[in-house]
Amino acid sequence: MPSATTVSADDIRDLAHQIRRDVVRSIACAGAGHPGGALGGAEIFAMLYSGVMNHDPGNPKNPQRDRFVLSNGHICAGFYAALARSGYFPPDELATLRKINGHLQGHPARAHMPDTVETSSGPLGQGLSVCNGLAFAARLDNSPARMYCFVGDGEMQEGQLWEALMTAGHHKLTNVTLFISYNALQIDGEVDKVKKVEPLADKLRAFHWNVVDVDGHDVDALLAAVDTAKQTTDRPTAIIARTVMGKGVPYMEDKAAWHGGKLSWDQANEALEALGPARNYTDFAIEGGTK
Repeated sequence: MPSATTVSADDIRDLAHQIRRDVVRSIACAGAGHPGGALGGAEIFAMLYSGVMNHDPGNPKNPQRDRFVLSNGHICAGFYAALARSGYFPPDELATLRKINGHLQGHPARAHMPDTVETSSGPLGQGLSVCNGLAFAARLDNSPARMYCFVGDGEMQEGQLWEALMTAGHHKLTNVTLFISYNALQIDGEVDKVKKVEPLADKLRAFHWNVVDVDGHDVDALLAAVDTAKQTTDRPTAIIARTVMGKGVPYMEDKAAWHGGKLSWDQANEALEALGPARNYTDFAIEGGTK
């Protein structure tokens, strides 16, 4: 795939827009899911899979590939859309999200997707530990592969995550980049009211991490943050990406109720109208007609 320096920021924005449309439509097909965080992470998914990561859907097991671990696996609708739009499987399969015997499970399952999912995920707080293991292996192999991990801000309340942060910082795993989607909300409401994680940047720096704080919907800022991570040679990098839960859908934005839940076709059509029509992509087919 092209590098971050050759991919147009506008192309990434277009892909993020399509990922949002795919998230809404696939969750409506499923009848339920987790739209809030998936919509909020669209620019990060789009940036990683359209330009930043070294990966190839034609050779998914290349040992030199970069790895991506979605630690908060419940927002996988956005991850699956990025995979489909990158060529790992036909976009029409997005209509099978959460279906029995389908490979697009409600959380990424390696048993169902061995060529596209580096590790099964769902139990929060575990993804960075996996990334650390992959980073150690790459170091032993003198591999240029980089590891990218995506977590939510509510997930920062998990103890294992802080052990992993300490490990990566202590061992100077410079090939690890952590994205923290910081929308200030989790399933039970406001993060600060459930269990405070602030001052987050100061804590990360105390654990020997380089920290970049950006608008998680600003593609140019995200690309610059990733370049900073690649240029940092003495510690891993955490990118605190300030995102909006339900981004692009007015009735979902900044509402913890849309962490997860049912999404009817009436609600989906309202969301799709707010997002605007597909551009440079074709919406995936849905049995019984298009919506």
